[in-house]
Amino acid sequence: MSNKTTYWAVVPAAGVGRRMGSDIPKQYLSLNGRQVIEHTLQRLLDHPLIEQTLVALSPNDAWWPATAYANHAGVIAVDGGAERCHSVLNALHRLSEMAADHDWVLVHDAARPCLRVGDIDRLIEQLNDHPVGGILGMPVRDTMKRADADGQITETVCREGLWHAFTPQMFRLGALREALSQALEQGLQVTDEASAIELAGDSPKLVEGHPDNIKITRPEDLALAAFYLQLS
Repeated sequence: MSNKTTYWAVVPAAGVGRRMGSDIPKQYLSLNGRQVIEHTLQRLLDHPLIEQTLVALSPNDAWWPATAYANHAGVIAVDGGAERCHSVLNALHRLSEMAADHDWVLVHDAARPCLRVGDIDRLIEQLNDHPVGGILGMPVRDTMKRADADGQITETVCREGLWHAFTPQMFRLGALREALSQALEQGLQVTDEASAIELAGDSPKLVEGHPDNIKITRPEDLALAAFYLQLS
């Protein structure tokens, strides 16, 4: 392993996306003639600084072999886990066999197919010399409300300093692997990589990205993603 900093990507793709109400996982739904995950991987593979992309898949995944990237030289498939954090950690352990602990890892949602190359550039540019790393995001612009279990408003939350968290989330391989391992050892299933880094006592940086970097979660998101992809 050299001292040269290398950039790698990890795509957790073992989830089933129950809120989509589909018979197949949302990452394999059709979007502008290709599968969602194919759009996502293309954005990462097209970036000149990303060495390789590791995709964490469910062991029972029957759809991956038919994708355009199942046998791509730039893609490595690894076994995913029960939750996102397990999938990412599995990929990081595999990556540790070929990468240095100081290398950067960009973890990106499989269901975010509209990521702009310019946003990857901005993330790398702003974080390359950062001691911790950080994530793409966007400041909250709407009025925020907190609700109870019945959907009744309990308070209006001040939006000052609040951000929507996006991906990629970019951290050093060694630091992220250790942070996720420690969180799981404590019985904490963090929902994103930044949370694990925060629990380890560090403060990630927020890098503003474009609002069209949406995550496909519900059926109506597909139409919006299709519109954004036509513009890019």
